[in-house]
Amino acid sequence: MKQQQQQFTMNIILWLLASMIVCNGLPLNANVAGRPAVVNIGAIFSFKTVIGKAAKIAIETAIEDVNSNPDILPGTKLILQMKDSNYSGFMAVVEALLFMERETVAIIGPQSSVTAHVISHIANVLRVPLLSFSSTDPTLSPIQFPFFVRTAQNDLYQMSAIAEIIDHYGWREVIAIYEDDDHGRNGIAALGDKLAERRCRISYKARLSPEPTRDEITDVLVKVALRESRILVVHVPGSWGLKVFSVAQYLGMLGTGYVWIATNWLSTVLETNSPLSQDAMDDIQGVVTLRMYTPDSQLKRRFVSRWSNLTRGKLIGLNTYSLYAYDTVWLLAHAINGFFNQGGNISFLNNSRASELSEGNLHLDALSVFQGGNLLLDNILNVNMKGVTGDFRFTSDRNLIHPAFEIINVIGTGYRRVGYWSNHSGLSTALPETLWEKLPNRSSTSQMLHGVVWPGQTTQKPRGWVFPNSGRHLKIGVPHRVSYREFVSVRGPDVITGYCIDVFTAALNLLPYAVPYKLIPFGDGRTNPSGTELVRLITAGVFDAAIGDIAIITNRTKMADFTQPYIESGLVVVAPVWRKNSNAFAFLRPFTGRMWAVTAIFFLLVGTVVWILEHRMNDEFRGPPRRQVVTILWFSFSTWFFAHRENTVSVLGRIILIIWLFVVLIINSSYTASLTSILTVQQLSSPIKGIETLVSSKDPIGYQQGSFARNYLIDDLKIDASRLVALNSPEECAKALKDGPHKGGVAAMVDDRAYIELFLSTRCEFSIVGQEFTKNGWGFAFPRDSPLAVDMSTAILKLSENGDLQRIHDKWLLRRACSYQGAKMEVDRLQLRSFWGLFLICGLACLIALFLYFLKMVRQFSRHYSEESDLSGQSSRSARIQTFLSFVDEKEEEVKSRSKRRQMERTSNRSTDDGSNSTSYSIRRNSEFASNKSLGATTNRGEV
Repeated sequence: MKQQQQQFTMNIILWLLASMIVCNGLPLNANVAGRPAVVNIGAIFSFKTVIGKAAKIAIETAIEDVNSNPDILPGTKLILQMKDSNYSGFMAVVEALLFMERETVAIIGPQSSVTAHVISHIANVLRVPLLSFSSTDPTLSPIQFPFFVRTAQNDLYQMSAIAEIIDHYGWREVIAIYEDDDHGRNGIAALGDKLAERRCRISYKARLSPEPTRDEITDVLVKVALRESRILVVHVPGSWGLKVFSVAQYLGMLGTGYVWIATNWLSTVLETNSPLSQDAMDDIQGVVTLRMYTPDSQLKRRFVSRWSNLTRGKLIGLNTYSLYAYDTVWLLAHAINGFFNQGGNISFLNNSRASELSEGNLHLDALSVFQGGNLLLDNILNVNMKGVTGDFRFTSDRNLIHPAFEIINVIGTGYRRVGYWSNHSGLSTALPETLWEKLPNRSSTSQMLHGVVWPGQTTQKPRGWVFPNSGRHLKIGVPHRVSYREFVSVRGPDVITGYCIDVFTAALNLLPYAVPYKLIPFGDGRTNPSGTELVRLITAGVFDAAIGDIAIITNRTKMADFTQPYIESGLVVVAPVWRKNSNAFAFLRPFTGRMWAVTAIFFLLVGTVVWILEHRMNDEFRGPPRRQVVTILWFSFSTWFFAHRENTVSVLGRIILIIWLFVVLIINSSYTASLTSILTVQQLSSPIKGIETLVSSKDPIGYQQGSFARNYLIDDLKIDASRLVALNSPEECAKALKDGPHKGGVAAMVDDRAYIELFLSTRCEFSIVGQEFTKNGWGFAFPRDSPLAVDMSTAILKLSENGDLQRIHDKWLLRRACSYQGAKMEVDRLQLRSFWGLFLICGLACLIALFLYFLKMVRQFSRHYSEESDLSGQSSRSARIQTFLSFVDEKEEEVKSRSKRRQMERTSNRSTDDGSNSTSYSIRRNSEFASNKSLGATTNRGEV
């Protein structure tokens, strides 16, 4: 019988699909003028379901309110015909076809999303709008079904809310339990998409038939209990949803550690069938569910107060679907009113191919096309009203505005609200309408919920996962190393030891739960395996994790999640070294040749500048040319030891000397420190200075077999692969380094510091040269988003804090230091670039001092010799320059005394005739000047 009904339904769908082409473009019949006295509308849903029994009362009440309101549809009454689909999709389709025969302009319903998919095809052909307050399937697209109008919140938003709740608590995997029909599958598919946006996923999908037995539910939940995740999302109908929790309670799946999140079917059951039995409430303790949010308003409060009278004698609670059903009738009334205001007529036209459909007893030829269907649909989508659910209008994608949900936690004999979710601002404890006028804020600090009491009566957030109870152990891959077995040593199929193994087991012992595992060697035992290949096998499902000496590098983090590093490492260069002995000229090694040259130049420069500034006023800087040159040299180089005996008397000279002595102090200290290091610390020398030397040369370079160093040298440093030599053991490495590139060996070797430190502990003829040129660490690898990786990282940090990590390191890796451990590579000579700032400051100070001194000399020369120029007439430029140089060389005290005498003579001879005395005055000035020069020369000879 069921198969016949399905076949009948498919025949109808095929006929409708064929009719879609025929009905397009039919002419409209507008013979009816004015508003009709009645308008026929229909409603299809199941009267006895949780949603239907409350929606029936709400729809009937809305029809009465509309017909009694003179402001809406004046002169026209809505005639509602309701049909009970009685849980049957087939009956819903039949009733929809019967409505089409009775010139119905719109249909409220259907209740089921599965049925809506079928009837929407009929509505498309006959142009009759469907307004469903409970078909929330997100795949009921307006593109495919233009005459389907959803008058409740889309399940896409509900699944977004659930995904954000899961992400808010840091869970990464969930199990979906759902009804295996269009509504269930499509809702869970939407949930999977929303979880993927947050790097979460559905790890297992538990399907239930549309009407499952208790045994079927038990079988499914037993499989769920064997899975790893403890986050369960239940998306089933309210008619049998409580049966799932009853079985879960029986199986002990509502205890501590579980998280149950139910879609809004549970809140609908709680509202409609309140109060539930004590057994039913016990089965859902700690469950989190959602409820479509409707803001508080006077219209809502008035309707809620009427509900008790409307349901007198009936135990039917008011749920949100009832509110949306009530508003759906008002939406349709406003749309029909707008339809008439725009001149719309209610007219139907028979199908042009009706004669072909008249055969048989189905009377499909009675179906007619509503000519005003498109106009009525446009009016429905353009309605903007305030209803009991708040502002009621559609967005451009034909969803209701301001989607929001309440998040409810079942506790005791009732439930409490722990927060809200809105498409505008995500999770919040504030009312959604208070956030709609503000800018969206999706920061992690703004996403908050009140405390939740989880199953097991605990307020502590569940971890969300456990190890599967299937008895399967974690398969953990371990590299089967050939060299450096202190890190990992495979001594047998079940005997694996080493530093990395001890760290792993110590971290596991700190976890608050047991981890069943089995270590599986990876590699052939003849060559070191590739760490990257070992990590890749995790993504392939061969291993559940990988431990060992696995460096955390970029391409590996793209394949797996790593724990906190338990040992720091990085690539270094190892090369042969030899002792460098001191020689007779070791005292020159602290400075480079350029540094010595610049320092010597500045010694002479500063000495010369100080001599210039002191020459006119300081007798210690005067005398014959030979003596002055000696003074300059002595003063310059004696400042190195701060042993200069000459005193400076000029202000500029003292400033220059202070700056220079500071420079000398820095240079002297640096030289002393460098020379001390050279003479007291054992020096090692190598032609390889670091990775830069290897990159610029053509010599072969060694690397450890299986190390990521090969790819790094080729891909990042662009070193030709032909230069790289794979070495499989420490002995091979030592031999290749000793032989060198000229005897078939290598110039240097590149490897992880952790290996190299172990390698150098017994091989003093080699050393690390240059700096470590990469920074990384070793960690344990787990599948992406594995919660075990997070817990293991926390455990490793605890090992580091309590000192256990260092003790494990000392147990396996502490070795006697090589005799060269106190030695250093050849000390870098001090470069000019380290001191150029000091030299620049000193040089600028000298230039500024000379410039100021020159200005002072020009000013004094102009003042003391202006009269002489006036008396002697215009002199030649060469004579003036010679006079200026003579003036600069003259002692400042003599210039001042001569100026004073001249001023006195000018005063005593002021009354005489200027013309008669000018000649004698000029002769006297010249003779005085000559006598002064002669006196100065005599004095200088006496000093010598």
